[in-house]
Amino acid sequence: MARTTRFAVLSLLPALAAVVGLVLPASAARDIDPRPSNAELTRQLFDLQLRSRGAVRVSPIGESNRGRPVWSARVGHGPLRVLYVTQQHGDEPLSTPAAVEFLRDVGVGNTPEQRELRERLTVDVVVRANPDGHEQNWRYNYDPEANPEYGEAGKGYDINRYHDPALAPEDNPATEAGLIQRHHADFRPEITVDYHMQGRYVGEDGREITASLMWPTISGVAQEDLDLAKQTAVAAQRAMDEGGANVSQYPGGDYQGIARNAYGLRGSGSVLVELSDIPGQEQFQIRSALTAMHAIARTAADGSLQEIDPAEAEAIPPRGEPITG
Repeated sequence: MARTTRFAVLSLLPALAAVVGLVLPASAARDIDPRPSNAELTRQLFDLQLRSRGAVRVSPIGESNRGRPVWSARVGHGPLRVLYVTQQHGDEPLSTPAAVEFLRDVGVGNTPEQRELRERLTVDVVVRANPDGHEQNWRYNYDPEANPEYGEAGKGYDINRYHDPALAPEDNPATEAGLIQRHHADFRPEITVDYHMQGRYVGEDGREITASLMWPTISGVAQEDLDLAKQTAVAAQRAMDEGGANVSQYPGGDYQGIARNAYGLRGSGSVLVELSDIPGQEQFQIRSALTAMHAIARTAADGSLQEIDPAEAEAIPPRGEPITG
């Protein structure tokens, strides 16, 4: 079934009741570990698989350079496919616990709203794409033999520069990027959202930016895919701002090895979400990422995503200047 047909069929269904509010009751009642270890993350994912009675399906998409599994966790069995990728950069952790909470909210339970969402969507999450970088607490993967164009010699590759569609997964020097390339090709998502973290910035109105978004900026992306990416960005921005965030446009580049651009070229509505690294705001930022995940899934499921004017994305304010000192 073509993407436009899938969205049209979904939009004919009754509007989906809100699966969650902007702040999830389950997560609001407790602090969430912002940096679970690789072992703890594995435990959490398989606990969700057990508690959800298989609604959350966990499997490796391959291994990192140090032999750690890179996990996929999938929920739902609907025709519209959404892919979330977290923590390509090992020292940008906060979207990973947000993804675990998303899987919990959608997969553990059997309310009519949960069942309806799972019937309309299949959401796959590459949860912590860079487990070695997380372990080292650095940006790159782990490859002491690396002398990369993008990365750092003796450390490793910047995974988010090695998604070029012209680069075959089996030839990819950044192992984990190759795993994501292959997984994306197998899953064929209509929507792909890549979650990162950035520094601190102030907007033109003097308020601190809490997150930034961007869609593909490279030429050659089909207009349908670019429009869907912009609609997805607007859905995320609206929900995050309503939850107290201050979201801006990310001043992204047009290199085609960046996931946001590469998967747009691959026929996906591809979006980047960057959470600002603000001291003392980790819990807020985790919940803000969680809000974006739910908003994208919910609006895709009920068809309202297609009703957003893509031009609204251009009205998202620019990021502004860095906060120094």
